[in-house]
Amino acid sequence: MLDLGNFEWGVLLIGAGVIAAQIIGILIAFLLVRAIGKRLINRFFEKLLIKEDVTKGRALTLQSLSENIFSYILIFILVTTIFNIFGLSVASLIAGAGIIGLAIGFGAQGLVSDVVTGFFLLLEKQLDVNDYVTVGSIDGIVEAVGLRTTKIRSFDGTLNYIPNRDILTVSNHSRGNMRALVDIGISYDENIDEAMVVIQEACTQMASKDIGIVEGPDVIGVQAFGASDVTLRVIARVENGEQWAVERQLRKAIKEALDAKGIEIPFPHQVNIHKNVGVLEN
Repeated sequence: MLDLGNFEWGVLLIGAGVIAAQIIGILIAFLLVRAIGKRLINRFFEKLLIKEDVTKGRALTLQSLSENIFSYILIFILVTTIFNIFGLSVASLIAGAGIIGLAIGFGAQGLVSDVVTGFFLLLEKQLDVNDYVTVGSIDGIVEAVGLRTTKIRSFDGTLNYIPNRDILTVSNHSRGNMRALVDIGISYDENIDEAMVVIQEACTQMASKDIGIVEGPDVIGVQAFGASDVTLRVIARVENGEQWAVERQLRKAIKEALDAKGIEIPFPHQVNIHKNVGVLEN
C-alpha cells in the first residue's frame, strides 16, 4: 500500500505552484501580446487609409483578416506552450490519439476548405467590409471576412456567420452605380400621354437636386396592365447605396405631381350589393 505519511507533499505542492505560476505568466503574456499586436495592426491600416493606398472597405477587410490570423497563431503558440509545461508533445499527442486524430483530420478538411475559399474571396476581391452583398438566401452588409467565416449583417439587425466553404455565389451590389426603379399606377380613364408628361416633369425637378442621381430619372412608358390601373415605369441611375432613398423621394414627388393635376392613382374599391328578400304573407 502507498504510505501517505512518507509522501513528499511539500515537493508536490511546490511543483504544482511552479506549474500554476508558469501558466498564469503565459496567460498574462498572451493577453499583453494580443493587445499590443492588435494595436499595431490598427495603426498600420490607419496609416494606409491616410495615405489612401487602399479603399476604406478593403482596408477594413484586410485588417479583420490580419487580426484573425494573428489570433490563431497566438492561440496555437499558447496551447503548444501549455502542453510543453506538462511534458506533452503536441505532435506525438496528435499522432498517438488514434480515433481522435482521425476525427481531427476529417474536421481539418472543412477547415482547409474554409481557408482556401476565404483566400480566393480576398484575392479576387469578391467582397469587402461594408459591401452590400447577397450570399445564397442571405443579403446584408459585410461586417468581417475571416479565414473561416464571413459575417454579414442583415437589414433587420441579424448577424449571420457563414462558413467560407458555403459561399458558392456572391452577388455584390456595391460595385458601380445602381438602378432606381419606380412603378406608378394610373386609372384606365386617364390620358396616358398627359400622365407621362406630368411624371417626367416631376422627374426632371428631382434630377436637379443633389441626391445622388447620375442619369435620369426617365419615364420609359407603360410597363403593365393591372386589374384597375395602368402601370408606368420610371428608372434612374444613381450612386451606389442611394437607390432606396431616390426611389422613396421619386414616389413622393410623382404622387404630389399627379395629385396637383387631378390624375387619379387608383386604389382597391369594395362594392357591397344588398338584395331585398320579400317576405311571403298568408
